[in-house]
Amino acid sequence: MTLATVLVDLVQVLLFAALAPVLIGVTRQVRARLEGRAGAGIWQPWRDIRKLLVKQPVRAPGSSWILRVAPLVLTISSLVLAALLPLVSTVAGRLIPGDLFVVVSVLLIGAVALALVGLDAGTAFGGMGSSRHMTVLALVEPTLLLAIYALSIPSGSSNLAIIVDSRLANPSIIVSPVGLLAMAAFIIAVAAETGRLPVDNPSTHLELTMMHEAMLLESTARDLGWLEFGSWLKLTVLLGLIGNLLIPWGVATTTDPMQVVVGVPAVILKVLVLGGMLSVGEVLLAKVRLFRVPELLAGSFVLAFLAVAVSAMVP
Repeated sequence: MTLATVLVDLVQVLLFAALAPVLIGVTRQVRARLEGRAGAGIWQPWRDIRKLLVKQPVRAPGSSWILRVAPLVLTISSLVLAALLPLVSTVAGRLIPGDLFVVVSVLLIGAVALALVGLDAGTAFGGMGSSRHMTVLALVEPTLLLAIYALSIPSGSSNLAIIVDSRLANPSIIVSPVGLLAMAAFIIAVAAETGRLPVDNPSTHLELTMMHEAMLLESTARDLGWLEFGSWLKLTVLLGLIGNLLIPWGVATTTDPMQVVVGVPAVILKVLVLGGMLSVGEVLLAKVRLFRVPELLAGSFVLAFLAVAVSAMVP
């Protein structure tokens, strides 16, 4: 691990920490315009976070230390994820490798921390949201593992940086049956992991349909700010990973400053374009009924399993 690698990782983390609220602002603004509304502007999430982080939280009398610590755990796990994934650069030599199992484990830590927030106050809606969240999580994690494993077979490594490098060196992998099946499963799993339509509606406030929002009902002020920021950052880094897997061009393969300078606007463009496409999809799609969600996620698991099976049959 060299100083140049540390600097690249630092640039990557700071970039995505700054980009996350902007992405949410873009997705909300695109959705508002498509629905015929003016929208609050792309900088409104930044203003919301700034307002929340300076306020003193009010916590339920029966809550424990979990309500204080879990929001920070979610944010830190998202920051670690931003350092692990090949977003700006695929340079090797990180202290913690961006391996398949390491990345999924970090995702799991943040997801469990969010579920504990919903359970800690002991309210009915919080427990309901956490229960639904963990049910979805139990179906999503195997799909993520299988989908990334299928993507790793052509490159011969479960390291995500090497997977992106191999797709950059051999673009035919991207449009191969294995690549298409695995990416379809991966995109559905990411939508479920981050609480987006058609699995969850991030803008709902109806008790019968809430998952993510139900777990945040008892959080206020800076606790809510860290939870929102951590969730936004996780969505941003996963969209960055999808962008580099689908269109690997532009990502830096060394620590050369010129490549990094090119990699920064390239990944910003990919994330914002995917965010806009996500908003368009959410306007066109309806939320799946709760009892239909396992069927959707089971379908994504089948796609990932087929990708692994096809990779074993195709030399």
